[in-house]
Amino acid sequence: MKIKNIYSSIILLATASILTFCCNDGKTLKSSAEIILENIANRKSVRNYIEGKQIESEKIEKLLRAGMAAPTGKNNQPWEFIVISERAALDSLAAGLPNAKMLQQATLAIIVCADTAKSEYWYVDCAAATENILLAAEAMGLGAVWTASYPYENRMKAVKKLTQHPDNIQSLCVIPVGYPSMKELPKDKWKPEKIHENKW
Repeated sequence: MKIKNIYSSIILLATASILTFCCNDGKTLKSSAEIILENIANRKSVRNYIEGKQIESEKIEKLLRAGMAAPTGKNNQPWEFIVISERAALDSLAAGLPNAKMLQQATLAIIVCADTAKSEYWYVDCAAATENILLAAEAMGLGAVWTASYPYENRMKAVKKLTQHPDNIQSLCVIPVGYPSMKELPKDKWKPEKIHENKW
């Protein structure tokens, strides 16, 4: 009886493995590496969102976890993240940032900031965190776009006016996030002529 149960378990595991790696039409599923590389290639700047469609809290946490998973010089992790979800705050931020009018449609914004006392190169660490957030948004079917606040003094002041962050905190960018209202295609930026092997 025990042997029969073992065989049954083996058959179930084998079936699960086949279903994991094969589609119903018999085609092999993409590997993890292929999925990741495809996600990177498909990332695009999305500026049009379905108004009023809220982003689930678990997805917001995943975006922030992705940001904090980025590499950082000497592991200083100077970044800070301000999550804006209130409609009035989003509209106020849109009014103060000439490059972020899409916030009027977005239901979420993540402001990527840093404690400048922790790192002289805070903007590099924040850039890596921002890219991770954008890739995570793409992977979850969300639309997002990098809108710079740094190094523009007027934009950085507008962010500070709304968020009231301390003086040692500086904002790199504001990321409007929402569900895309239209299908947008990524730009093909592959240019072999930009590659130099061993020397220029």
